[in-house]
Amino acid sequence: MNATTLPVLNLSRYFNPAQRDDFLEELRSAARDIGFFYLTHHGVNADLQHAVQQEARRFFALNDEQKQQVAMIHSPHFRGYNRAASELTRGKPDWREQFDIGAERPALLVSDNDPRWRRLQGPNLWPQEQPTLKSTLLEWQKSMTEMATVLLRAFAQALNLPADAFDALYGDKPNEHIKLIRYPGQQSNESSQGVGAHKDSGFLSFLLQDEQKGLQVEISPDNWIDATPLPGSFVVNIGELLELATNGYLRATVHRVVSPPAGRDRLSVAFFLGAQLDAVVPVFALPEALARDAQGPESDPHNPLLRDVGWNYLKGRLRSHPDVAERYYRDVLRERSEQLIV
Repeated sequence: MNATTLPVLNLSRYFNPAQRDDFLEELRSAARDIGFFYLTHHGVNADLQHAVQQEARRFFALNDEQKQQVAMIHSPHFRGYNRAASELTRGKPDWREQFDIGAERPALLVSDNDPRWRRLQGPNLWPQEQPTLKSTLLEWQKSMTEMATVLLRAFAQALNLPADAFDALYGDKPNEHIKLIRYPGQQSNESSQGVGAHKDSGFLSFLLQDEQKGLQVEISPDNWIDATPLPGSFVVNIGELLELATNGYLRATVHRVVSPPAGRDRLSVAFFLGAQLDAVVPVFALPEALARDAQGPESDPHNPLLRDVGWNYLKGRLRSHPDVAERYYRDVLRERSEQLIV
């Protein structure tokens, strides 16, 4: 790959019968060749987008005591606030503070015989000092889910599958996940790992950026390009579930975030759409012409990808947040340790 920038796709063309086939071809090509693209004319209200960014900045401006009241350590569902360097990627700390929000659902009653990933469902933590945060983010979450499911159906059609091919995987309880993220500026002699190199685990990821660059995409081994902020767009990338479901035809691409320089910060808001936790990801039968180009999913041998969505998601959470894992999932950690010994 010799690309120097990400392709730009206009979602409004999907709704125009005269332009739909061309859009689907562009979508298939972008997802196959790079796995990242800008999405414009996506239909998410611009005023709502601005309100989300304003709420994010207000949240990070709270003092530490106020933010610690909604710290993730208080949530067995991995929701809430983390200071910079609290989350790990490939064992190293990420220099970002963040606030995680999932689908607002009641916690499930979990028996000793139930799979431990059922503990992941539950309510979010919300700061009392900022009552408008909840209503704004849940409205944005609803709007993002509606748009993301439209795009997911476009992906199905781009692969010559029925438009509803993926519907059963996310069903009526998709794994909706929002991250408010602030990257503090770093001195040149400090770690520049805003987020370490990784792939996303779900179906689709959407990033709303501010004006500060930092996101980089590895389009080929050790060949990184900047996903420079493009006003009015989302940066969209393929998650490992889509790579798995298409036997590697669609590409989940490694990416990272480089910290901004000292004196600046970077704000981004991420939305992740994943399958419902009780789903098992199949491999869809692609048309022969496409199946020939499917190379199989590239799973990290140190973090193998699982077809059972709930277990795969829990595994990632345990690795990223060892303090929360130790507090609420000691039984899972013990079982994993015993399996390694055997």
